[in-house]
Amino acid sequence: MTIGIIGSGAIGTAFARTLARAGIEATISNSRGPGSLKELVRDLGPTIKAGTRDEAARADIVLIAVNWTKLSAALAGLPDWNGRIVIDANNPIEPPLFKPFDLKGRVSSEVVADLVPGARVVKAFNHLRAEVLAADPHDHGGQRVLFYSGDDAAAKAEIAALIGRIGFTGIDLGSLAVGGKLAQFPGGPLPNQNLVKIA
Repeated sequence: MTIGIIGSGAIGTAFARTLARAGIEATISNSRGPGSLKELVRDLGPTIKAGTRDEAARADIVLIAVNWTKLSAALAGLPDWNGRIVIDANNPIEPPLFKPFDLKGRVSSEVVADLVPGARVVKAFNHLRAEVLAADPHDHGGQRVLFYSGDDAAAKAEIAALIGRIGFTGIDLGSLAVGGKLAQFPGGPLPNQNLVKIA
């Protein structure tokens, strides 16, 4: 299983940090090219390497976390997805104003899915603040919760397994239409809910 990351901002970097802590290899990319990521990958450690956007997009599992207005450009012209898994870690809002985008009644993951035709989309890694996501998931004798949702059961099972490998407890929220809405920021009730499952 290979993992790619498109977007080296707060969430993309936090995801890479959780992978690095678990010794999992991944390729991280951004719009500025691998050279701009030298210091970041040095900080993250040997399991995370810098690559091009195309290199990251060829992985078996690809996490996408970019500013909402840059999504279309970030995903344009990439190789065919051919059933590979895309983790949608985006929210339809952007700093510094954090004004929500009008999605015409759609869930943000449905918009993302249209940009990655042929991919199996799983919504995950978007409901916690980056500093919480990057922190040790073991807390108060339990494990921090990560929500995920999607329309493909096998893809969700793979992401659930990955969530477990990096030390979190995954909770399946159902389909993109249901779970994506619950975990979407703004609008959903679950963003910024830092929950810990006590064994």
